[in-house]
Amino acid sequence: MRDSPLAVGCTATGLLYAGNPSTLGDPWDRPDALGYVLICVINLSLAARRLAPVPIFALTGVLWLWYIAAGFWPVINGIAPIVMLYTVAASRPRWWALACGVGFAVCMEAGAVFSDTDSMPNVAAQAVVLNCIVLKYGFTARQLAERNAALSGLAAQLFRQREENARRAVAEERVRIARELHDVVAHHMSVVSVQAGLADYVFATDPDTAHAALGTISATSGEALDELRRLLAVLRVGPEGAEQAGDFLYQPMPGLDRLEATVERVRAAGVHVDLEVVGERRPLPAGPDLCAYRVVQEALTNVIKHAGAARAAVRVEFRPHELELSVTDDGRSAGRRRGNDPANSPAPGGHGLLGMRERARIYGGKVVAGPRADGGFEVRLTLPLQ
Repeated sequence: MRDSPLAVGCTATGLLYAGNPSTLGDPWDRPDALGYVLICVINLSLAARRLAPVPIFALTGVLWLWYIAAGFWPVINGIAPIVMLYTVAASRPRWWALACGVGFAVCMEAGAVFSDTDSMPNVAAQAVVLNCIVLKYGFTARQLAERNAALSGLAAQLFRQREENARRAVAEERVRIARELHDVVAHHMSVVSVQAGLADYVFATDPDTAHAALGTISATSGEALDELRRLLAVLRVGPEGAEQAGDFLYQPMPGLDRLEATVERVRAAGVHVDLEVVGERRPLPAGPDLCAYRVVQEALTNVIKHAGAARAAVRVEFRPHELELSVTDDGRSAGRRRGNDPANSPAPGGHGLLGMRERARIYGGKVVAGPRADGGFEVRLTLPLQ
């Protein structure tokens, strides 16, 4: 028990104090064997004071009264009841502490009665003052313990919340990185795949077309590598990573200013694309700008992958408080499609449309995608602009 040193110390002090004749005053007797046993039991019981404060206080009070009634000096065992009164006040409800305080005052008055002293008012005053002091410190300790427990619980809750926020942030970052990788790789690799097939098909019969296709492959793959380097540069941490990343760390993310280049790249892949910009074109914040660009890029990528030789149209409208853009296709293909199947219906397991909606939701926007009544497919993005 952690209170054992206190109990042993009080017992040793009581035994030494009781064995000193100079401290014994009339009319109190020198302790005999019973007195020494009572001294030991009263003080050693402090070792269990935290386990059962009220019963231990009652035990020390009864034994102290027995010690006083036997004619021994009360002061020798006065420390244990004071400590127990403090313990009750610090760990139990107030009414228990007040009741124990009354019992402590009764013990002090009993000592005055057995000594036949004529200073009963002084003893009563001492009992009241000592009770007030001990109970005050006990109540303060109890309030402090309750506040510490509340703070500990709050700290544990904040720690759990911080851990949960960290896990959520990691998950969101992983989703963001996966979305960026999907958009970059899917678009550029789709163009590269189409152009590589074209170059292989006309390599012997039309060298000029094959050469142009290889040029498109070179430019597209170079742009893809630049975007991948930029994404990897953001993932690097520490001064060494920043130094290795070089200028890629500070290059701006793509936006609608690259829309014309993207449209030209899709046209080179064999899809006729019309681009229309309505309203006063103005610079957008980096986040919404990237969101709008990626939605167009992914929609055109789906046209390349799933609509064959379809015609596509990209319309960007700048309104006073929002941006609306749409990507539509007519759904025609060279033997790869039948009927009015959606032109850019995602392949099984694809994440293109899901990524579009996630991007739009981050900035308070909305993506609507689905088949058109007259055939083909449409992707429409509405993005609020503050």
